[in-house]
Amino acid sequence: MDILSEALASMRTGQPVSVRTSGSAPWAMSLPPVSGSGFHVVLSGACWLTPLQGYEGEPVHLREGDVVFLRDGCGAILGDHPDTPPQVPHDAEFAPGAPLGTVRVGEDGGERADLICGYYHLDQARPHPLVSRLPRIVHLPASGTHSPELTAAIGLLRSELDRPRMGSAGIVPALIDSLLLYILRAWHERQPDRSARGWAAALADQAVAPALTALHGDPARSWTVQELAARAGLSRAAFAKRFTELVGEPPMAYLTRWRMSTAARLLRESEAPLAAVAARTGYGSEYAFAKAFKRAYGKAPGGYRRELRAAA
Repeated sequence: MDILSEALASMRTGQPVSVRTSGSAPWAMSLPPVSGSGFHVVLSGACWLTPLQGYEGEPVHLREGDVVFLRDGCGAILGDHPDTPPQVPHDAEFAPGAPLGTVRVGEDGGERADLICGYYHLDQARPHPLVSRLPRIVHLPASGTHSPELTAAIGLLRSELDRPRMGSAGIVPALIDSLLLYILRAWHERQPDRSARGWAAALADQAVAPALTALHGDPARSWTVQELAARAGLSRAAFAKRFTELVGEPPMAYLTRWRMSTAARLLRESEAPLAAVAARTGYGSEYAFAKAFKRAYGKAPGGYRRELRAAA
């Protein structure tokens, strides 16, 4: 069971939206907040990213090969310099094309930067802790990620966009979709202290990681803390303490969270009746399931499904 893939799949509500952005100095563009998680990949050149919405840090200098992931989709300004006045891109500046459309900002002749900008449709109502506990801004410099896979994916993207060929229209969206996994994996793997609290440590822990795999693999099972502790070779109290310290919540609270995330995904992506969704997430009756789901999402499962389909 790949916990990272499963966690992201439980949050996805649509395909990524992306555009190739080309800026010629002096240039700056204001990007509004999005409902999912934003990302920017520098294909060539350099630029600055200044997050909005009360972010207190300094502007981030981005160079070729750098990646930025905006966890909660906050608005930002991209430009050749933090002091360049930003403009809001207009439809007239967008040129549709294959495999990606383009937005051009600034006057030709200045120093250029080429990026892919976009966002992932991720459910932020109940985000998985693997995402919600990331820094608000994840900056992965090309020189320090130690992730050859992420570097290779960016190189492939650049190649397909610079020289579109047969199949590029299918390859580029797939690479952008996979980029999210590469970004999160690179961030978690570069955390220096594997004994520190948090998900980077939880996924490497010899007691907690197998328990998470078991819960993800069979959320319908009537798990107990004692059973999970026995699998880990620890006492019930020692296991519960270790799990809570690393994951951020007790084992049974996490199980309930994962059951609800699984149920929401089934409601979004399948035609399964509510009774079947209840059974697949460990609830013996539709009533018990509906009560738990409404407590988690603020609405009944049938209403949740109808709202999503109406929006789609």
